[in-house]
Amino acid sequence: MRVLDFDGTIYDGESLLDFYFFTLRRYGSMVRFAPAALYYAIRYRLGRVTLEELDRAMRRIGGRYLQQLTSRPDFDMDRLVSEFWDRNMSKIMDWYRPRQDDVILTASFDVVAGEACRRLGVGRCIGSTLDMETLEVGYLNFGPGKPVHFMEAVGDDARIDSFYTDSDFDAPMVQLARKAYLVERGCVHRIK
Repeated sequence: MRVLDFDGTIYDGESLLDFYFFTLRRYGSMVRFAPAALYYAIRYRLGRVTLEELDRAMRRIGGRYLQQLTSRPDFDMDRLVSEFWDRNMSKIMDWYRPRQDDVILTASFDVVAGEACRRLGVGRCIGSTLDMETLEVGYLNFGPGKPVHFMEAVGDDARIDSFYTDSDFDAPMVQLARKAYLVERGCVHRIK
């Protein structure tokens, strides 16, 4: 089984950030959520907030963002996501050749990354979950939680032949894989 991270690995950028800017261009009032989200994201990268603190902050900020976004009379999440990918499928990196049995394991929300996977013909996308009825985050799929969510989705006996990532944050997944690859600026290097 080939398992791949999404953002920075097969997608050139951060899809949730790009999606946010996509909604911002449409709905300028969404700008009010940027400062707090960036504050916590940067502090997490610098090691100044814990994963739990980041999780709580992103749930709070994300919930407010979604409430404002979905309160619009013309809101249609499926249409919005589809229009986003109409513009951004070209950001799938050239090195990536999708296989139907690939597993995409991402911190991006399944509602966003899942559409890209569908268009690529990839059978399984394991991402952060979002309940569109309640606008609540089910779980954020990053860091040490990735292997847990992966095993829950595919089973404890799953064997990872190769894992692809762009980040040291995926070290727990690298440990589970027989072979691992680091993707840097579209170049793939074996690291295990």
